[in-house]
Amino acid sequence: MEDILDILEETQYIKLFETTKKYQELMNRYRCAIMEVETKLNVLNLEFSLQYDRNPFESIESRLKSPMSIIGKLKTKGISFTEETLGKAVEDNLYDVAGLRVVCAFQEDIYHLADLLIRQDDITLIRTKDYIKNPKPNGYRSLHLILEIPVFLKEGKTMMKVEVQFRTIAMDFWASVDHKLRYKKNMANEEEIVEKLRRCASVIAGLDNEMQQIRTMIEESGADK
Repeated sequence: MEDILDILEETQYIKLFETTKKYQELMNRYRCAIMEVETKLNVLNLEFSLQYDRNPFESIESRLKSPMSIIGKLKTKGISFTEETLGKAVEDNLYDVAGLRVVCAFQEDIYHLADLLIRQDDITLIRTKDYIKNPKPNGYRSLHLILEIPVFLKEGKTMMKVEVQFRTIAMDFWASVDHKLRYKKNMANEEEIVEKLRRCASVIAGLDNEMQQIRTMIEESGADK
C-alpha cells in the first residue's frame, strides 16, 4: 500500500512541474541560466579561435532534468517537501537541474576553457569535481563545475545554479556507451563487462594523453607559423 501511495504522490508532484505556472517559471529560469552560460562559452570559443586559430571545444549540449528525475533525486537525498516548498527544495538542494556538456578535442583545452569561464566576475564557482585527475571507480572521466550565475528577468536579478561538464571526444564516447549499457538488466557476465569497460576507459585516457603530446610537439615545432 505504501508503494502505491508513494507512486500517487510522485505522480502528483510531476504533474505540478508539468502544469503549474509557478514551476514552469522555475524551469524557465533554469533554461535562461543555460542560455547565459552557453553564450559565455560561445564568446570564449570565438575569442580563442581568433587568438590561437583553433576552437577550444567541438560541441555543446544542454539539458534540463525531467520532473520525474527531479522528484526522484529529492527523494533519494531524503529531502522532504510539500506542494508549497517544492520549488525551494529544488533550488536549495539540486545543483544539476540545468546542465551543459562541453566536448573538447584535448584535455588541456578543458582546463583552459574552464579557467576562463570561472574567472568571469559574474560567475561564482560553487563546486568542482575533477573526475579526469581522479576518475570514478568504473573509469568515468570528466570535469564537473557547479556554477551560480545571475539571470535577469522582468522581476529583477535571480541567481541560478548550472552544472557544466567538460569532456574530451574520447571521454564522451566512453560515457555514452557506458550509459547505454548501464541499464541493461540480468547480464550473466556483468562483472566481465564492467571490467572491460574499466580497461577501455584506461585505454582512452592513454589515447587522450598521446594526442595531447602530439599537439604539443606540433606547436613547439613552429608548424604553420
